[in-house]
Amino acid sequence: MSVSPYLQVPQQPPHKPRVALFITCLVDSMRPSVGFATIKLLEAAGCHVEVPDLQTCCGQPAYNSGAKQDTQKLARLNIKKFADYDYVVAPSGSCIGMLHQYPDLFEKNSKDYKQAQELAGRAWEITSFLTDVLQYQPAPTQQSMTITYHDSCAGLRELGIHQQPRQLLERIDKLQINEMAEADTCCGFGGTFCIKFPDISNRMVSNKTDNAEASRAQLLVGGDLGCLMNMAGKLKRQGSHMQTRHVTEILANMLDIPAIGEGENTPLRPTNSDLGYEV
Repeated sequence: MSVSPYLQVPQQPPHKPRVALFITCLVDSMRPSVGFATIKLLEAAGCHVEVPDLQTCCGQPAYNSGAKQDTQKLARLNIKKFADYDYVVAPSGSCIGMLHQYPDLFEKNSKDYKQAQELAGRAWEITSFLTDVLQYQPAPTQQSMTITYHDSCAGLRELGIHQQPRQLLERIDKLQINEMAEADTCCGFGGTFCIKFPDISNRMVSNKTDNAEASRAQLLVGGDLGCLMNMAGKLKRQGSHMQTRHVTEILANMLDIPAIGEGENTPLRPTNSDLGYEV
């Protein structure tokens, strides 16, 4: 897996760019707060944000299952739906990474191929868009917490996302980042991978949650909801008190919404607390 060749940062982005929010399936169905947080961040950065209706899946599950024709149909729908925007932005490196693979679905130099290339050149993950395209510096805020960050596979390896979320998080006063061991190692989710290879997946997520707990952070943070739900579920089953959040919720200061898998008013564990379970 290599970084997309379509990540071309414009020399001068348009003033008040017209941005389409690509909601993604998991955000739409499982964690709408991530979508609202993304809109809040984009508007704070000076964008005009729209949420196109009838948008659909990026096609990654079909693509990974070998259903090329179904993936092509989804790609054509998204190419058409997002045609009239300066940028397409999503709170997911995984889904944006799939948009960057659209050209590979079509015959070179075909109309579909050229349209897919054009879309890929406008498609960005939210933290990369804010830092790499807009050079956005959020206003400093105060959030007293200790976090550790998980680098999702698609975001890191397909889109080169590593320092961008950390750079934004460092603007938050009193927020401390405790890097965990193997932060850039897969959590074991991988979409259909966790279904096809459950034992391997479980071992991988166990390693990941052990490393997260060993960082002694209060929060496990990342940029892809699939990874976060996978890790949050494992932490819960292990009896851990570590909470899990999408990075946009922290950057947008939307912490009144319960963390993933938590009930209302669940406090963060103290920074000096014992581990939630034996590592």
